[in-house]
Amino acid sequence: MPSDATPRFWYDPALPFAEARSIADGRRVCYAPHSHESFSLGIITGGRSTYVNGRLRERVGPGAVVIMNPEEVHACNPLEDAPWSYRMLYLDTAWLACRQQELGFAGERGFRPSATRLSHAPGLYRATAALCRLLDDPAAGLLAKEAALVGFVADLHDHLDPPPECRAEVHRPLARAADFIRDNYTRSLRLDDICAAAGLSQSHLIRAFKGQYGMTPHAYLVNRRIQFCRARLRQGHPIADVALEAGFADQAHLQRAFKRHVAATPGQYRR
Repeated sequence: MPSDATPRFWYDPALPFAEARSIADGRRVCYAPHSHESFSLGIITGGRSTYVNGRLRERVGPGAVVIMNPEEVHACNPLEDAPWSYRMLYLDTAWLACRQQELGFAGERGFRPSATRLSHAPGLYRATAALCRLLDDPAAGLLAKEAALVGFVADLHDHLDPPPECRAEVHRPLARAADFIRDNYTRSLRLDDICAAAGLSQSHLIRAFKGQYGMTPHAYLVNRRIQFCRARLRQGHPIADVALEAGFADQAHLQRAFKRHVAATPGQYRR
């Protein structure tokens, strides 16, 4: 029987654009700074934690909703040994962009990010909690869950601020470095490979990349591998095969990295 400290994951192959996670006792659940390809939001249901997203650093408690755009580096960790519980919802960016387009407010490249990183709006908190409970309910039908997800997105943007009209363009050499890592993350890359793709020196790349993306090139590479592993594990692939396919040395190497980024083991996530 899973304990309150064991994370619970929900995903359904019939609804591949959504995933949910919850934990009742997260006092020992700690994340390394990481990002997701998906749009993510979570609610704190008990205790207090520290939420970091870019320049934002806040202590949050029950009633708080944390919001992360795709690829934003963030972390949310408990305060010392204090009780902490939460629910998370992950929405596929392409699916969300289609819903935004239907609603008439898609942004650049089809997806409009949120300028809101933290909300205490009671309506948003209650709606997120209700949706997570429904998704986790085995008695609820597929149609009910899909309709609830679409309805949630339709109401979501009433609570979120749109992005600024003028956004600074990403430094092109750094974008080339990030693209190179995204295209080759399963390979055994060297720093010189990334520098050559970006046209930057090692010192310049390390300093500027972290300033732009919130993590070093190596951390960015590992983060991409973890995202890949999550997708493969959801499809039921063996952990050992996924580890090698993603570029990890072995299953133990994946286990350590996965625990830092997902605060769960690959086996817990796959179950």
